[in-house]
Amino acid sequence: MLSLRTEGAPMAVATATGLSSAEAAARRADQGPNRLPEPRRPSAVRRLVGELTHFFAVMLWVAAGLAFLAGLPQLGVAIAAVVVLNALFAFAQQARADHAAERLRALLPTRVSVRRDGRRQIIEAEDVVVDDVLLLESGDRVPADATVVMANRLLVDTSMLTGESAAVTLEERGTLYAGTFLVEGEAHAVAVATGERTHLASIARLTTASPKPVTPLTRGLEGVVRLVAAIALGVGGLFFLISLLVGNPVQDGFIFAIGVTVALVPEALLPTVTLSLAWGAEQMARRQILVRNLEAVETLGSTTFICTDKTGTLTQNQMAVVEAWTPAGTLSLTGVGYEPVADLVWSGPSAQSPCADLALAGVRCSTGYTVLADGRWRPHGDPMEAALDAFARRLGIDSDADRRQHPNQLRFPFDPRTRRMSVVVDGMVVVKGAPDSVLPLCGDGEAARAVVDALTARGLRVLAIAVGAHGSGTPRSPQEAEQGLSLAGLVALEDPPREDVAAALATCRRAGVSVAMVTGDHPATASAIADQVGLRRPGDPVLVGSELPANDRILAAHLDHDGIVIARVSPEDKLRIAKALRSREHVVAMTGDGVNDAPALHEADIGVAMGRSGTDVAREAADLVLLDDAFASIVAGIEQGRATFLNVRRFLTYHLTDNVAELTPFVVWALSGGRFPLALGVLQILAIDIGTDTLSAVALGAEPPAHHLLERSPVTGRLMNSTVLRRAFGLLGPLIAGLSMLAFLVSMAAAGWRPGGPFPTGHDLLAASGAAFLTVVLGQKANVFACRSSSQWPGALGWATNRLLFPAGAVELAFSLVVLLVPGIAVVFGQAGPPLAGWLVALVSPAVVLGVDALDKRLRAGQRSEARESRRLADLLRISRRDRGS
Repeated sequence: MLSLRTEGAPMAVATATGLSSAEAAARRADQGPNRLPEPRRPSAVRRLVGELTHFFAVMLWVAAGLAFLAGLPQLGVAIAAVVVLNALFAFAQQARADHAAERLRALLPTRVSVRRDGRRQIIEAEDVVVDDVLLLESGDRVPADATVVMANRLLVDTSMLTGESAAVTLEERGTLYAGTFLVEGEAHAVAVATGERTHLASIARLTTASPKPVTPLTRGLEGVVRLVAAIALGVGGLFFLISLLVGNPVQDGFIFAIGVTVALVPEALLPTVTLSLAWGAEQMARRQILVRNLEAVETLGSTTFICTDKTGTLTQNQMAVVEAWTPAGTLSLTGVGYEPVADLVWSGPSAQSPCADLALAGVRCSTGYTVLADGRWRPHGDPMEAALDAFARRLGIDSDADRRQHPNQLRFPFDPRTRRMSVVVDGMVVVKGAPDSVLPLCGDGEAARAVVDALTARGLRVLAIAVGAHGSGTPRSPQEAEQGLSLAGLVALEDPPREDVAAALATCRRAGVSVAMVTGDHPATASAIADQVGLRRPGDPVLVGSELPANDRILAAHLDHDGIVIARVSPEDKLRIAKALRSREHVVAMTGDGVNDAPALHEADIGVAMGRSGTDVAREAADLVLLDDAFASIVAGIEQGRATFLNVRRFLTYHLTDNVAELTPFVVWALSGGRFPLALGVLQILAIDIGTDTLSAVALGAEPPAHHLLERSPVTGRLMNSTVLRRAFGLLGPLIAGLSMLAFLVSMAAAGWRPGGPFPTGHDLLAASGAAFLTVVLGQKANVFACRSSSQWPGALGWATNRLLFPAGAVELAFSLVVLLVPGIAVVFGQAGPPLAGWLVALVSPAVVLGVDALDKRLRAGQRSEARESRRLADLLRISRRDRGS
């Protein structure tokens, strides 16, 4: 935790005059500007080159080069165009996210008051230098680390650095940190560190101390690409050997092998993945989530552990008085925000006047207040004191008029040691503070203590307010003023939880996602909020940052608990927590809004920053920014992320099915020793991969989330799992390949070919190849619907629930008819319009694909049902045997 006080720090300059303009200019030239170091971003050129040179892109560049070597320049150009267009799209999407995040930068003030040349001057914040005398007032953001030399009722919000929601009182010799701001009072302070030498900058640097973890999607895609590359190279080499064995020249065999290798490379997979992530990012934007890194869309869906802050994420970050107690009676209040109206429930008529006196005393002992701005009541100053002002207004008290008529004559600021403050108004002393600090000054009544215990047990923050006469003379100290007090009453305040948090947490548990609260607040406050929102259950532990085990393995074991609360944490603690949970194989999402959160946001698999209340440093370290600061938005993002992961699996199945259909003609050719003609050529395969499959695959990437996605554990594991392999290589791929070869055979038979006889040549062979091409295209149009689910047939999902599939299919079908039926284009692709028999097979193929797929899903559903029933019977038998044994 930060130390907010320094002892004996010498003043380097006389604060009466400050620096001279000449000395300030010299120091500005020597020290540099007072601004945070800009994050080291790769240049635009470097980022674009990165999009063009990652592993998958390199594989496609190699494929393009091989196509040129094989004498297929059209194929080479087409593959190169795919890589370039995908790189440009990914680059533009990332630049768009960065630009949106850039608009959120507003951490340090732009102008600040200083004393120079013996007079007050307003200068740019970046011109502040060491030994400048800063003249700060309520509402000012501190531009540099500084030592206080004069303080008047100084209250500082340090939450962005410490995570502690309560403002801190500072006196002379106290330390102000850059980025914090004054809640109330004024101060003169001497700058001791600027720019990259501030504490704020040192925390920001922690975010770059280690590389960002590799995302699950990146690992999965790299595995898929390496496997596909190995298969393509292996098959290409095999066909080179077969070509030599059937007597082809070495050069022809090499060119043929290159063609086969290139044909097996899924050129459309790269843009399909990018477009699917971009679609997910757009959907998240509609749910108030700004995506700064495209792969974060899927990573959020893989999350298994969320570490969430408290204030502003689980709560509304606004205090409200909900109950008041006086010896004469009680009052319960139900209002909205800081509005001056509320539903009041009195314990009896005798309570009304004492409660009004209590509210008036609270206002007189506060400087924070509410103000009507843009049609809405908002807090000014300390939110707790603003809540007391709203409390008074709800009882009909004109607090503004009372402050004008009864100004403070003397004020003793809040002392963190005694945990109370006091003022003198019209000869009356008013004291406000923690009950265990104020009640002993009033005789320590047992009734009041019992009420305090009851209120704090409900997770409410309780203030005690006492009044007394200060006598004839002016008190010189709080101890002298705080004599002969009587208790005016108690006020109970709450920072209400967000209404949707409890439901969101319940959804997380159903979805198999553990949640922990990680906060800088006091453990009692943190655990009370955790209990209220349902994050913490009976028996769930509450840990304190200073007591966390030093051993990382032991720490990880302690932390791996759903519902745990970790309070009083430092930036270093948050960093250790993120690392420890990741060491337990968790995919960790860390939320945060303060500078102290930034290192952990960077270390986590997915950093989630707050858009409204968050700092620039936190947003810079995060992958996602919640524009509404709502925890429920994270859950919505998890749902979208899971859908994106499954969509990648869907179109991976779709692409691999193509590979089987495309490879089959070459296998048949090889098994026949080169005597059976190729049903599909390399350019036809390219037309299928890029021209007739890409849009449908992209449409699969936009498949909306299924209703059950958040009713089960996180969707993790390998992209190419057993289900993908079985459906692509064991069912759909062979089925479409078989239909394609059938269309080829019946078309040759229509031209007069019989088994054992000579094969057709010229136009007849081109027409048979066109029939095979059309059958693959139409089979894939049915396959795209089959791939929407591995367990339900398309009718159960609703044929039109994915609104992109039909338009995508229509465009692709139009393209396929152009390259098939327009003579000048068809001849380039090595095909022609099929005969009637070929048309019949092609037109029947969609129904066959959907029918076989539906039958397979029904049979497997029955097998799964039988397996569940067998497990249930086995469990009953085991329980029965156990009962008999006992």
